Amino acid sequence: MATTKWVLDPTHSELLFKVKHLMITNVKGEFRSFSAVIDGEDFTKAPIKVNINSSSVFTNNDDRDNHLKSGDFFDVENHQELTFESTSIEKVDDEEYKLKGMLTIKGVSKEVTLDVEFGGTNKDPWGNEKAGFSLSGKINRKDWELNWNAVLESGGVLVSDEVKIQSEVQFIKQVS
Repeated sequence: MATTKWVLDPTHSELLFKVKHLMITNVKGEFRSFSAVIDGEDFTKAPIKVNINSSSVFTNNDDRDNHLKSGDFFDVENHQELTFESTSIEKVDDEEYKLKGMLTIKGVSKEVTLDVEFGGTNKDPWGNEKAGFSLSGKINRKDWELNWNAVLESGGVLVSDEVKIQSEVQFIKQVS
């Protein structure tokens, strides 16, 4: 009996985040190395697993990237990966879904809910069946003990607690 899984196409996928800086603008970043698998034909019922290389964090500033890799944030020396494992997916309408799962950062696991838009499926010029998704959500970084901050003269903080997550992903269908 054939088994089907959908594997991330990294060349057509991105995982981005935005955090408010100085309480006035958003600074964006991304993880440049991550993988994901939907383990089954029907993505609405199949388990989803994502592995993110924590040292692949990139914000276009070496000092900030090194700080994010330090013990103040992702502690990449001791925690090489962030992971997400789905617990449920709920259909809202033909294109919209709510994806729930456990996000683990620095050994701390918390449930998150992401909004998912299903872009559909299509075959590429080489005959590969692909599926596309847009994901978005918000988390509070302090839920994962990412607590570092600095108080501003104005009384605000340097980095907001809220982190906005956005991702565009394509999966390739594999049958074995």
